[in-house]
Amino acid sequence: MADKLKVLLQYLIPQHGISLLMGKIAESKNPTIKNTFAKWFIKKYGIDMSLAERENPEDYETFNDFFTRSLKPELRPIAEGEDVLVNPADGKISQRGKIEEGFIFQAKGHRFSAKTLLGGDAELAKPFENGEFATIYLSPKDYHRVHMPVTGKLTRMLHVPGKLFSVNPLTARNVPNLFARNERVVAMFDTDIGPVAMVLVGATIVGSIETVWEGTITPPTRDEIKVWDYDGKDICLNKGDEMGRFKLGSTVVLLFPENTVSWEKGMKANASTIMGTPLASKS
Repeated sequence: MADKLKVLLQYLIPQHGISLLMGKIAESKNPTIKNTFAKWFIKKYGIDMSLAERENPEDYETFNDFFTRSLKPELRPIAEGEDVLVNPADGKISQRGKIEEGFIFQAKGHRFSAKTLLGGDAELAKPFENGEFATIYLSPKDYHRVHMPVTGKLTRMLHVPGKLFSVNPLTARNVPNLFARNERVVAMFDTDIGPVAMVLVGATIVGSIETVWEGTITPPTRDEIKVWDYDGKDICLNKGDEMGRFKLGSTVVLLFPENTVSWEKGMKANASTIMGTPLASKS
């Protein structure tokens, strides 16, 4: 009953209003606000600050600066090998596997379409019709920068408006079409295995989603899908390069074409991920 109430509450609350309010608080430079919030967060979620480049939480300008903290680079080496694809983030695999006739498994009794996830664009979704996917959940305690699993050239980006449900496992089990329903940023890359989609999914109290090439994408929210076309630009990112970040926790969905990747042993549902470690190999 308690779980049902938690899910029901998400339908009732003003999701975007709460997220905007929390975003403003998280950008406050007031020392009392930012330091108190950061220290409470560290204690509540057991965050190991020895991993961070700046170990003292008071050294950050805002809570968002703390939340998107960089790690000591030697702690996240990028797996070598031209055929190796790496985990894009610290987190946990919610689900991964085959895209069956364009549909992606979310949880028992729930699946959603790759076409809807990619903003309803049939041409974008076509290469992934029987491909592979991985959904990686970043909890509040995790490192919140997202990196490239494979070297690629950016071709297109979409901001798709939507809801802001939580993306934790409880909500994934109970809210239909969750990841194709929430607000999200879709980044498309050309790679040596074909097109690869990286979808950064927003969630309740996610203050913003950013990319390294455009900065803050959301907020503001929009009523219509916005598309950026990069065909005339040479934006290339190497495997392991940072591509974006979340201000508060969320989810990344990766899409690969059919017969292009073989999953690393152990990289299955509920497995922990560490950015830069092997996720799959090129088929």
